[in-house]
Amino acid sequence: MKNISLLGSTGSIGTQAIDVIKRNNLGVSALAAKSNVKALAEQAIELRPKLCVIFDKDKEDELKYSLKNTDISVASGMDGLCEAASIDSADIVLNSVVGMVGLEPTLAAIESGKDLALANKETLVAGGMLVTEVARKTGIRIYPVDSEHSAIFQSLHAGERKDLRKIILTASGGPFYGRTRKELEAVTAADALKHPNWDMGAKITIDSATLMNKGLEFIEAMWLFGVSPDQIEIVVHRESVIHSAVEFCDGSVIAQMGVPDMRIPIQYALLYPSRPESGVKRLGLTDYGTLSFSKPDIDTFECLKICINAAQKADTTAPAIANAANEAAVARFLKGEIGFLDIAKLVGDAVKSIGICKVNSLDDILSADAAARKFVTDTADC
Repeated sequence: MKNISLLGSTGSIGTQAIDVIKRNNLGVSALAAKSNVKALAEQAIELRPKLCVIFDKDKEDELKYSLKNTDISVASGMDGLCEAASIDSADIVLNSVVGMVGLEPTLAAIESGKDLALANKETLVAGGMLVTEVARKTGIRIYPVDSEHSAIFQSLHAGERKDLRKIILTASGGPFYGRTRKELEAVTAADALKHPNWDMGAKITIDSATLMNKGLEFIEAMWLFGVSPDQIEIVVHRESVIHSAVEFCDGSVIAQMGVPDMRIPIQYALLYPSRPESGVKRLGLTDYGTLSFSKPDIDTFECLKICINAAQKADTTAPAIANAANEAAVARFLKGEIGFLDIAKLVGDAVKSIGICKVNSLDDILSADAAARKFVTDTADC
Protein backbone atom coordinates (compact mmCIF):
# COMPACT_ATOMS: atom_id res chain seq x y z
CA MET A 1 0.00 0.00 0.00
CA LYS A 2 1.43 3.36 -1.05
CA ASN A 3 1.63 5.94 1.75
CA ILE A 4 1.01 9.65 1.13
CA SER A 5 2.11 12.77 2.97
CA LEU A 6 -0.51 15.38 2.09
CA LEU A 7 0.38 19.05 2.51
CA GLY A 8 -2.59 21.40 2.18
CA SER A 9 -5.12 18.74 3.13
CA THR A 10 -8.05 21.06 3.90
CA GLY A 11 -7.84 23.06 0.65
CA SER A 12 -9.54 22.37 -2.66
CA ILE A 13 -6.81 20.05 -4.01
CA GLY A 14 -6.29 18.46 -0.61
CA THR A 15 -9.92 17.49 -0.08
CA GLN A 16 -10.15 16.06 -3.59
CA ALA A 17 -6.90 14.18 -2.96
CA ILE A 18 -8.48 12.60 0.11
CA ASP A 19 -11.30 11.35 -2.13
CA VAL A 20 -8.66 9.74 -4.33
CA ILE A 21 -6.81 8.32 -1.31
CA LYS A 22 -9.95 6.72 0.13
CA ARG A 23 -11.12 5.40 -3.24
CA ASN A 24 -7.77 3.68 -3.84
CA ASN A 25 -7.14 2.48 -0.29
CA LEU A 26 -3.93 4.46 0.09
CA GLY A 27 -2.25 5.06 3.41
CA VAL A 28 -1.64 8.49 4.92
CA SER A 29 1.61 9.19 6.76
CA ALA A 30 1.09 12.90 7.42
CA LEU A 31 -1.49 15.63 6.99
CA ALA A 32 -0.78 19.37 7.03
CA ALA A 33 -3.02 22.43 6.76
CA LYS A 34 -2.69 26.19 7.15
CA SER A 35 -5.13 27.09 9.94
CA ASN A 36 -8.38 25.08 9.77
CA VAL A 37 -8.01 23.00 12.93
CA LYS A 38 -11.53 21.58 12.88
CA ALA A 39 -11.31 20.20 9.34
CA LEU A 40 -7.74 18.97 9.84
CA ALA A 41 -8.60 17.15 13.07
CA GLU A 42 -11.61 15.48 11.43
CA GLN A 43 -9.40 14.29 8.56
CA ALA A 44 -6.77 13.01 10.99
CA ILE A 45 -9.26 11.09 13.10
CA GLU A 46 -10.60 9.39 9.96
CA LEU A 47 -7.28 8.72 8.17
CA ARG A 48 -5.00 8.16 11.19
CA PRO A 49 -1.70 9.64 9.98
CA LYS A 50 1.40 9.43 12.14
CA LEU A 51 1.82 13.21 12.04
CA CYS A 52 -0.58 16.14 11.83
CA VAL A 53 0.74 19.67 11.17
CA ILE A 54 -0.95 23.05 11.51
CA PHE A 55 1.08 25.83 9.89
CA ASP A 56 -0.39 28.52 12.16
CA LYS A 57 1.72 28.07 15.30
CA ASP A 58 -0.89 29.80 17.45
CA LYS A 59 -3.26 26.90 16.79
CA GLU A 60 -0.93 24.04 17.70
CA ASP A 61 -2.39 23.64 21.21
CA GLU A 62 -5.92 23.62 19.80
CA LEU A 63 -4.97 20.84 17.41
CA LYS A 64 -3.29 18.86 20.20
CA TYR A 65 -6.45 19.13 22.26
CA SER A 66 -8.59 17.97 19.32
CA LEU A 67 -6.36 14.91 18.88
CA LYS A 68 -5.74 14.19 22.58
CA ASN A 69 -7.44 10.80 22.43
CA THR A 70 -5.26 9.60 19.54
CA ASP A 71 -1.61 8.61 19.15
CA ILE A 72 -1.10 11.17 16.33
CA SER A 73 1.91 13.46 16.76
CA VAL A 74 1.32 17.20 16.28
CA ALA A 75 3.68 19.86 14.94
CA SER A 76 3.37 23.40 13.56
CA GLY A 77 5.00 26.09 11.46
CA MET A 78 7.51 25.69 8.65
CA ASP A 79 9.46 23.13 10.66
CA GLY A 80 6.31 21.05 10.92
CA LEU A 81 5.64 21.27 7.18
CA CYS A 82 9.18 20.15 6.41
CA GLU A 83 8.87 17.30 8.91
CA ALA A 84 5.68 16.15 7.19
CA ALA A 85 7.37 16.44 3.80
CA SER A 86 10.27 14.23 4.85
CA ILE A 87 8.51 11.70 7.12
CA ASP A 88 10.11 8.27 6.71
CA SER A 89 6.91 6.28 6.13
CA ALA A 90 5.72 8.31 3.13
CA ASP A 91 6.35 7.01 -0.38
CA ILE A 92 5.24 10.22 -2.09
CA VAL A 93 4.50 13.78 -0.96
CA LEU A 94 1.55 15.68 -2.43
CA ASN A 95 2.31 19.37 -2.00
CA SER A 96 -0.90 21.34 -2.49
CA VAL A 97 -0.26 24.29 -0.18
CA VAL A 98 -0.85 27.69 -1.76
CA GLY A 99 1.94 30.17 -2.30
CA MET A 100 5.67 30.44 -1.59
CA VAL A 101 5.21 28.62 1.71
CA GLY A 102 5.41 25.45 -0.37
CA LEU A 103 9.02 25.91 -1.50
CA GLU A 104 10.88 24.76 1.61
CA PRO A 105 8.72 21.63 2.12
CA THR A 106 9.27 20.77 -1.55
CA LEU A 107 13.03 20.93 -1.06
CA ALA A 108 12.73 18.93 2.18
CA ALA A 109 10.77 16.19 0.39
CA ILE A 110 13.23 15.96 -2.48
CA GLU A 111 16.30 16.01 -0.23
CA SER A 112 14.83 13.13 1.81
CA GLY A 113 14.38 11.09 -1.38
CA LYS A 114 10.59 11.34 -1.66
CA ASP A 115 8.88 11.43 -5.03
CA LEU A 116 6.76 14.55 -5.34
CA ALA A 117 3.24 15.13 -6.64
CA LEU A 118 3.35 18.89 -7.15
CA ALA A 119 0.29 21.12 -7.07
CA ASN A 120 2.15 24.10 -5.62
CA LYS A 121 3.20 25.97 -8.76
CA GLU A 122 4.98 28.73 -6.83
CA THR A 123 7.64 26.15 -5.90
CA LEU A 124 8.92 26.02 -9.48
CA VAL A 125 8.09 29.62 -10.38
CA ALA A 126 10.29 31.05 -7.63
CA GLY A 127 12.71 28.19 -7.04
CA GLY A 128 12.75 26.25 -10.30
CA MET A 129 16.51 26.21 -10.67
CA LEU A 130 17.12 24.99 -7.11
CA VAL A 131 14.30 22.43 -7.13
CA THR A 132 15.17 20.85 -10.46
CA GLU A 133 18.87 20.69 -9.60
CA VAL A 134 18.21 18.94 -6.26
CA ALA A 135 15.72 16.59 -7.95
CA ARG A 136 18.32 15.71 -10.58
CA LYS A 137 20.94 14.96 -7.96
CA THR A 138 18.64 12.82 -5.81
CA GLY A 139 16.97 11.06 -8.74
CA ILE A 140 13.42 11.66 -7.51
CA ARG A 141 10.46 12.10 -9.84
CA ILE A 142 8.23 15.19 -9.88
CA TYR A 143 4.70 14.36 -11.02
CA PRO A 144 2.64 17.42 -11.98
CA VAL A 145 -0.83 17.77 -10.48
CA ASP A 146 -2.04 20.94 -12.24
CA SER A 147 -4.44 19.77 -14.93
CA GLU A 148 -2.46 21.53 -17.67
CA HIS A 149 0.92 20.15 -16.68
CA SER A 150 -0.50 16.69 -16.11
CA ALA A 151 -1.92 16.87 -19.64
CA ILE A 152 1.48 17.82 -21.03
CA PHE A 153 3.15 15.03 -19.03
CA GLN A 154 0.65 12.50 -20.36
CA SER A 155 0.85 13.75 -23.94
CA LEU A 156 4.64 13.57 -23.98
CA HIS A 157 4.39 9.79 -23.66
CA ALA A 158 3.39 9.73 -27.34
CA GLY A 159 6.90 10.55 -28.57
CA GLU A 160 10.52 11.11 -27.65
CA ARG A 161 11.47 14.28 -25.80
CA LYS A 162 14.05 15.19 -28.45
CA ASP A 163 11.22 15.40 -30.99
CA LEU A 164 9.14 17.88 -28.97
CA ARG A 165 8.59 21.11 -30.91
CA LYS A 166 6.35 23.05 -28.55
CA ILE A 167 3.90 22.91 -25.68
CA ILE A 168 0.36 24.20 -26.14
CA LEU A 169 -0.76 25.45 -22.73
CA THR A 170 -4.52 25.94 -22.56
CA ALA A 171 -6.31 28.57 -20.47
CA SER A 172 -9.99 28.88 -19.63
CA GLY A 173 -9.74 32.66 -19.87
CA GLY A 174 -11.32 33.05 -16.44
CA PRO A 175 -14.55 34.85 -15.57
CA PHE A 176 -13.63 38.08 -17.41
CA TYR A 177 -12.75 36.70 -20.83
CA GLY A 178 -13.45 39.26 -23.56
CA ARG A 179 -13.79 42.26 -21.25
CA THR A 180 -11.93 45.52 -21.79
CA ARG A 181 -9.78 47.29 -19.21
CA LYS A 182 -12.56 49.84 -18.78
CA GLU A 183 -15.01 47.06 -17.97
CA LEU A 184 -12.60 45.59 -15.43
CA GLU A 185 -12.16 48.78 -13.41
CA ALA A 186 -15.18 48.18 -11.19
CA VAL A 187 -15.15 44.38 -10.77
CA THR A 188 -15.20 43.10 -7.21
CA ALA A 189 -13.65 40.13 -5.46
CA ALA A 190 -17.05 38.42 -5.54
CA ASP A 191 -17.13 38.83 -9.33
CA ALA A 192 -13.59 37.48 -9.71
CA LEU A 193 -14.32 34.42 -7.56
CA LYS A 194 -16.91 33.10 -10.03
CA HIS A 195 -14.82 30.79 -12.20
CA PRO A 196 -16.73 29.33 -15.16
CA ASN A 197 -15.28 25.79 -15.01
CA TRP A 198 -13.17 25.00 -11.97
CA ASP A 199 -13.80 24.87 -8.22
CA MET A 200 -10.63 26.26 -6.65
CA GLY A 201 -9.48 28.21 -3.61
CA ALA A 202 -9.80 32.00 -3.46
CA LYS A 203 -6.20 32.92 -4.31
CA ILE A 204 -5.96 30.60 -7.33
CA THR A 205 -9.38 31.72 -8.57
CA ILE A 206 -8.33 35.38 -8.48
CA ASP A 207 -5.13 34.40 -10.29
CA SER A 208 -7.26 32.76 -12.97
CA ALA A 209 -9.28 35.96 -13.33
CA THR A 210 -6.14 38.07 -13.85
CA LEU A 211 -4.48 35.32 -15.97
CA MET A 212 -1.60 35.39 -13.47
CA ASN A 213 -2.28 31.70 -12.95
CA LYS A 214 -1.47 31.03 -16.59
CA GLY A 215 1.68 33.13 -16.32
CA LEU A 216 2.83 31.09 -13.33
CA GLU A 217 2.03 27.89 -15.23
CA PHE A 218 4.06 29.18 -18.18
CA ILE A 219 7.15 29.47 -15.98
CA GLU A 220 6.40 26.18 -14.22
CA ALA A 221 6.19 24.37 -17.58
CA MET A 222 9.66 25.61 -18.51
CA TRP A 223 11.18 23.94 -15.46
CA LEU A 224 9.05 20.79 -15.48
CA PHE A 225 9.68 19.95 -19.11
CA GLY A 226 13.00 21.64 -19.85
CA VAL A 227 11.75 23.96 -22.59
CA SER A 228 12.47 27.59 -23.48
CA PRO A 229 9.83 30.36 -23.40
CA ASP A 230 9.53 30.37 -27.18
CA GLN A 231 8.51 26.69 -27.08
CA ILE A 232 5.32 27.45 -25.14
CA GLU A 233 2.13 28.74 -26.76
CA ILE A 234 -0.81 29.82 -24.62
CA VAL A 235 -4.25 29.19 -26.14
CA VAL A 236 -7.54 30.25 -24.57
CA HIS A 237 -9.91 27.29 -24.61
CA ARG A 238 -13.11 28.26 -22.83
CA GLU A 239 -14.57 24.79 -22.40
CA SER A 240 -11.60 23.34 -20.44
CA VAL A 241 -11.94 20.00 -22.23
CA ILE A 242 -8.48 19.93 -23.79
CA HIS A 243 -6.26 20.39 -20.76
CA SER A 244 -3.12 21.02 -22.82
CA ALA A 245 -1.24 19.50 -25.76
CA VAL A 246 2.18 19.01 -27.27
CA GLU A 247 3.36 19.33 -30.84
CA PHE A 248 6.11 17.08 -32.19
CA CYS A 249 8.51 17.83 -35.01
CA ASP A 250 6.51 15.74 -37.48
CA GLY A 251 3.50 18.05 -37.06
CA SER A 252 1.51 15.70 -34.82
CA VAL A 253 -0.36 17.40 -31.96
CA ILE A 254 -1.20 15.13 -29.02
CA ALA A 255 -3.67 16.36 -26.41
CA GLN A 256 -5.13 15.06 -23.16
CA MET A 257 -8.87 15.59 -22.80
CA GLY A 258 -11.43 15.06 -20.06
CA VAL A 259 -14.06 16.76 -17.97
CA PRO A 260 -12.72 19.53 -15.70
CA ASP A 261 -12.26 17.41 -12.55
CA MET A 262 -9.01 17.62 -10.58
CA ARG A 263 -9.34 14.07 -9.27
CA ILE A 264 -8.05 12.79 -12.63
CA PRO A 265 -4.61 14.51 -12.50
CA ILE A 266 -4.35 13.98 -8.73
CA GLN A 267 -4.90 10.25 -9.10
CA TYR A 268 -2.51 10.00 -12.05
CA ALA A 269 0.25 11.75 -10.08
CA LEU A 270 -0.22 9.55 -7.01
CA LEU A 271 -0.60 6.23 -8.83
CA TYR A 272 1.49 6.73 -11.99
CA PRO A 273 1.56 4.85 -14.30
CA SER A 274 -1.67 3.10 -13.22
CA ARG A 275 -5.06 4.36 -14.37
CA PRO A 276 -7.72 2.81 -12.11
CA GLU A 277 -11.37 3.86 -12.20
CA SER A 278 -11.56 7.45 -10.96
CA GLY A 279 -15.28 7.85 -10.40
CA VAL A 280 -15.43 11.12 -12.35
CA LYS A 281 -18.00 11.98 -14.99
CA ARG A 282 -17.18 10.72 -18.47
CA LEU A 283 -16.41 13.15 -21.28
CA GLY A 284 -19.11 13.33 -23.95
CA LEU A 285 -17.84 15.38 -26.88
CA THR A 286 -21.31 15.68 -28.38
CA ASP A 287 -22.46 17.30 -25.15
CA TYR A 288 -20.16 20.20 -26.04
CA GLY A 289 -20.76 20.19 -29.79
CA THR A 290 -17.99 22.69 -30.53
CA LEU A 291 -14.71 23.60 -28.87
CA SER A 292 -13.30 27.13 -29.15
CA PHE A 293 -9.72 28.45 -29.26
CA SER A 294 -8.34 31.98 -29.25
CA LYS A 295 -5.24 33.99 -28.34
CA PRO A 296 -4.97 35.51 -24.85
CA ASP A 297 -5.33 39.28 -24.47
CA ILE A 298 -2.03 40.07 -22.76
CA ASP A 299 -2.54 43.82 -23.03
CA THR A 300 -5.73 43.75 -20.96
CA PHE A 301 -4.55 40.99 -18.63
CA GLU A 302 -1.09 42.35 -17.93
CA CYS A 303 -0.16 39.80 -15.27
CA LEU A 304 0.30 37.24 -18.02
CA LYS A 305 2.61 39.57 -19.96
CA ILE A 306 4.67 40.26 -16.82
CA CYS A 307 5.18 36.53 -16.23
CA ILE A 308 6.13 35.84 -19.84
CA ASN A 309 8.72 38.62 -19.62
CA ALA A 310 9.99 37.24 -16.29
CA ALA A 311 10.30 33.82 -17.92
CA GLN A 312 13.00 35.24 -20.17
CA LYS A 313 15.04 35.65 -16.94
CA ALA A 314 13.96 32.44 -15.24
CA ASP A 315 17.39 31.90 -13.66
CA THR A 316 17.07 35.20 -11.77
CA THR A 317 14.86 36.44 -8.94
CA ALA A 318 12.44 38.11 -11.41
CA PRO A 319 9.86 35.26 -11.24
CA ALA A 320 10.09 35.15 -7.44
CA ILE A 321 9.46 38.92 -7.25
CA ALA A 322 6.47 38.69 -9.59
CA ASN A 323 5.02 35.76 -7.67
CA ALA A 324 5.44 37.32 -4.23
CA ALA A 325 4.10 40.70 -5.35
CA ASN A 326 1.07 38.95 -6.79
CA GLU A 327 0.40 37.02 -3.57
CA ALA A 328 0.50 40.24 -1.56
CA ALA A 329 -1.59 42.16 -4.11
CA VAL A 330 -4.26 39.44 -4.28
CA ALA A 331 -4.49 39.49 -0.47
CA ARG A 332 -5.09 43.25 -0.59
CA PHE A 333 -7.68 42.87 -3.35
CA LEU A 334 -9.59 40.23 -1.37
CA LYS A 335 -9.65 42.65 1.58
CA GLY A 336 -11.07 45.41 -0.64
CA GLU A 337 -8.00 47.63 -0.29
CA ILE A 338 -7.19 47.84 -4.02
CA GLY A 339 -8.98 47.41 -7.33
CA PHE A 340 -8.77 44.47 -9.73
CA LEU A 341 -6.47 46.24 -12.19
CA ASP A 342 -4.22 47.36 -9.35
CA ILE A 343 -3.03 43.76 -8.93
CA ALA A 344 -1.14 43.84 -12.24
CA LYS A 345 0.08 47.39 -11.60
CA LEU A 346 1.61 46.44 -8.27
CA VAL A 347 3.19 43.29 -9.69
CA GLY A 348 4.68 45.22 -12.61
CA ASP A 349 5.95 48.02 -10.38
CA ALA A 350 7.57 45.51 -8.01
CA VAL A 351 9.45 43.78 -10.82
CA LYS A 352 10.69 47.14 -12.10
CA SER A 353 11.60 48.57 -8.69
CA ILE A 354 13.29 45.68 -6.89
CA GLY A 355 16.81 44.70 -7.81
CA ILE A 356 17.00 41.44 -9.78
CA CYS A 357 19.90 39.05 -9.29
CA LYS A 358 20.92 35.55 -10.33
CA VAL A 359 19.58 32.78 -8.10
CA ASN A 360 22.45 31.06 -6.32
CA SER A 361 20.75 29.95 -3.11
CA LEU A 362 17.46 29.67 -1.26
CA ASP A 363 18.33 32.91 0.56
CA ASP A 364 18.35 34.78 -2.76
CA ILE A 365 14.78 33.65 -3.41
CA LEU A 366 13.54 34.33 0.12
CA SER A 367 15.10 37.82 0.15
CA ALA A 368 13.48 38.72 -3.17
CA ASP A 369 10.18 37.33 -1.93
CA ALA A 370 10.28 39.42 1.24
CA ALA A 371 11.24 42.58 -0.66
CA ALA A 372 8.36 42.16 -3.11
CA ARG A 373 5.80 41.61 -0.35
CA LYS A 374 7.04 44.67 1.54
CA PHE A 375 6.88 46.76 -1.64
CA VAL A 376 3.23 45.83 -2.24
CA THR A 377 2.22 46.18 1.40
CA ASP A 378 3.89 49.57 1.74
CA THR A 379 2.48 51.01 -1.48
CA ALA A 380 -0.40 53.15 -0.22
CA ASP A 381 -1.74 54.58 -3.47
CA CYS A 382 -2.05 52.49 -6.61
